[in-house]
Amino acid sequence: MLDLLADPNAWISLATITLLEIVLGIDNVIFISIVSSRLPPERQPLARRLGLMVALGVRIVLLLVITWIIGLTQPVFSLFDMDFSWRDLILIVGGLFLLAKAVTEIHAMVEGEVHASGPRQSASFAGVIAQIVALDVVFSLDSVLTAVGMAEHVEVMIAAVVIAMGVMLIAAEPLSAFVNRHATVKMLALAFLLLIGVTLVADGAHFHIPRGYLYFAVVFAVLVEAMNLVVRRRAARRRAAKAEAD
Repeated sequence: MLDLLADPNAWISLATITLLEIVLGIDNVIFISIVSSRLPPERQPLARRLGLMVALGVRIVLLLVITWIIGLTQPVFSLFDMDFSWRDLILIVGGLFLLAKAVTEIHAMVEGEVHASGPRQSASFAGVIAQIVALDVVFSLDSVLTAVGMAEHVEVMIAAVVIAMGVMLIAAEPLSAFVNRHATVKMLALAFLLLIGVTLVADGAHFHIPRGYLYFAVVFAVLVEAMNLVVRRRAARRRAAKAEAD
């Protein structure tokens, strides 16, 4: 352990993996924020914290059984001249679940605005946690396999995961509040989850989509939405000032 602390390469790996885990964890935080918004307001923070703690636990367990995780990449059957492993099947099922969840939430948002037929039905706490755990496994598997290729020591990988999860725990509450406060931002987040779902299914089917393209599209959309928010805020201030003057 002392040798790792004195090894500059270990510190470089720690910083690199931590940054990567934070970036890869954004979709996890967004999913948790959207799913937990179905709960009563007083239970949402607990669900978000519990969801992220479960994600941390899953990642650490997967890192400790890394030999088994690597074994999941071995082909188990072939279909249409393609070999599929357990990892591929997990990614495909997780991607389809994410697509279904994002489409369901978008439908609920649109129908809620067009047909105001009362408040949305609250989800059960256990059901929300079950959904979070299911997606945590998928996101964690992808994240851990990425981390394994960037560091030689499991201690470094675990430390990076813990640091990244601490950052996400701090960011979860303000991010969730911001997403739920702005309907257009929430719709954008759901569109982002759709992209992630398509990417997971494509990866499971051996059609790799470079993450750079995905995150560039997301960053561009976020910048456009940020400008829209600024414009709307200024317009609201002008209307308020005009109303006071009248």
